[in-house]
Amino acid sequence: MLSSYQELLRLLLPDFILENFELKSARKEHDILHIDLEEVNSIPVAFENDKLESKGFFPTITVQDFPMRGHQVFFHIKRRRWLNHTTGKVAYRDWSLVAKGTRMTGEFAAFLKQLSQYRPE
Repeated sequence: MLSSYQELLRLLLPDFILENFELKSARKEHDILHIDLEEVNSIPVAFENDKLESKGFFPTITVQDFPMRGHQVFFHIKRRRWLNHTTGKVAYRDWSLVAKGTRMTGEFAAFLKQLSQYRPE
């Protein structure tokens, strides 16, 4: 028997998502499951020596995932951004770099590839 909500989520979502995003909500509309994810406020490794200040999020992007129990699944993802006080520029996690050198399923690699298509302006 599952003892917690988190254990159930670990069966449904890849660990990588649960480690880097917070589940904000999940809702069913007709035959569509919408899952709202928000990137956690942890400093990207590439900027660990800089002074960053969280400055909210980029516009939400939507990524379709594999169907689940007969329902289409859409992730609505809010990517975090920081102001880099060292450079004066906006900083954000480069998901294509995160994917390099990691062991992951082909489906999750495809997910990251799709996520990386959305370059913040």
